[in-house]
Parts: sequence; structure tokens; C-alpha cells
Amino acid sequence: MNVLQESFTNFEVLAFPCNQFGKQEPAGTPEELLNGVTYVRPGNGFIPNFTMFKKIEVNGENEHPLYTYLKAYCPPTRQSFSDANKLYYKPQKNSDVRWNWEKFLITKSGKPFMRYDPGTKPDEIRNDIMFLLQQKS
Repeated sequence: MNVLQESFTNFEVLAFPCNQFGKQEPAGTPEELLNGVTYVRPGNGFIPNFTMFKKIEVNGENEHPLYTYLKAYCPPTRQSFSDANKLYYKPQKNSDVRWNWEKFLITKSGKPFMRYDPGTKPDEIRNDIMFLLQQKS
């Protein structure tokens, strides 16, 4: 079972679309964003059962403060950028989110716990989620 489909008590997935990586998220309205994940990335009729927020910038000059906070506590998942020509922001920093679908796991008290590479499947972080859910607030 996919972690995103499994029901956990006191656990929520939050998605923040971003268009800084290959301009893969040009959509703007909530309906367009939903169609993007349902039919394009990841596609195959994927219907998210998590909250999707409005599009933000996660890196660069207009970086959202949430991502400034997250990146301050969790090191990058890769030491280099795959293709800097497909990154649409400046300046580029080593702590930057590398690509779409990078994930951060946050404790019950709101502290960043771990950062996961964009290629990490949700099922691969199940044990970390279970560990955090067993911790006291």
C-alpha cells in the first residue's frame, strides 16, 4: 500500500507546487494543478489525497520562508545539480531543493526531521513516518 494512500493518525501530507524545475508546473489554478498531477506528473490517474497549496517558489530570490526554514535544518539530498540550465531561479545555492517531488518529514513539534531525494518513493519513508508517529509530542 502506498504511504500516501494509507491512513495515519496525526499525519498529513502537504504539497507545494513549484515551477522552478524545467518549468514543469506552469498551471496556476487549483484545477490546473490537480490535472497536472493526475494526468502528467506522476500521472496515470493519480488522485492526491493530500492538501495541495498554491504554487510557490522554493529556491532563489523569492524563496518562500517555509523552505528557507526547512533547508536550514536538512542537508541537500545531492551534492550537484542534474542540469542547472533547467533551473529557473537565481541565485543557486548548495542547500536548494534539487527538483520537483523532493520531500521533507517534519516532527509533531514542527521541526524538520529528514529530507528525501525527489526520486524517493513514499513507501520508502514509511519507517521514518512510523518512528515519528510513535514519538511523544
